[in-house]
Amino acid sequence: MNQDISYLQRLNRPEGPVDVVLDTDTYNEIDDQYALAYLIKSEEKLHLKAVYAAPFHNEKSSGPEDGMEKSYQEIHHILDLMEKQELKEHVYRGSAQYLPDEETPVASDAAAHLAALALGYTPEKPLYVIAIGAITNVASALLMKPEIKDRIVLIWLGGNAHEWPDNKEFNLFQDVAAARVVFGCGAALVQLPCMGVVSSFTTGPGELETFLRGKNKLCDYLTDYTEKEGAAGSKNSCWTRVIWDVTAVAWLLDGDFMRDRLVPSPIPQYDHHYSFDPGRHFIRYVYHINRDNLFEDLFRKLAQ
Repeated sequence: MNQDISYLQRLNRPEGPVDVVLDTDTYNEIDDQYALAYLIKSEEKLHLKAVYAAPFHNEKSSGPEDGMEKSYQEIHHILDLMEKQELKEHVYRGSAQYLPDEETPVASDAAAHLAALALGYTPEKPLYVIAIGAITNVASALLMKPEIKDRIVLIWLGGNAHEWPDNKEFNLFQDVAAARVVFGCGAALVQLPCMGVVSSFTTGPGELETFLRGKNKLCDYLTDYTEKEGAAGSKNSCWTRVIWDVTAVAWLLDGDFMRDRLVPSPIPQYDHHYSFDPGRHFIRYVYHINRDNLFEDLFRKLAQ
């Protein structure tokens, strides 16, 4: 695997403004809406080039294609709440199914756009791909144009902590074949694991009412939705809600929001565990979230 200086440099957090795309299953749960809004509100550092709707399948969708289409529509809804209609022309529908195997891409507008867009970047000035859903669209683009692996940096919220007893995490669980593609192809990858790491990034009704309620239409929507999901998903009157996906955006913004290290790329297995090979290429692995620092920045920007 390529681990030259250029590759290792791509695994460092960039210092100046960068071009980014966002791949998101926006209708799945409320954290995607936070992440999309946070990205747009961070335009001094993150120049948004496209938003891709990712497939998902759970009780909110009849299948991956329905989940993707609902996510596509929810992206437009968030842009309306933010009065960012000019960004709608940069929203693309993603895959209607998951990868059938590790060699066959799934054709979609999102995968085709990402493959073509990334060709315009270089190893020295890569495109940053923030992915917060099943990784099907990104894996398909890499299979379509393998040469883009040296022209992108993938920041993916996917999988659980490497020491967690299983790897049954929603984003990775949906498409293990696609996860094996992105972990194995040699593209620079930053992993934000869910259980055991990002699971600490929680908020509750007291903070939402204090810092978001009444600030603007977007903040009221996020507060209402989060409180509905949080209360419904807990057996306790005292509940918190994990806002997972914000952390993937935040990795690009500030070194004080989290801690990370270089580790050999893990191998996701179809039995929903990792295998490890110390000779594999490095990825950057986030192992701690500075929760208070990040929420302060998130709430401040959303309330503007």
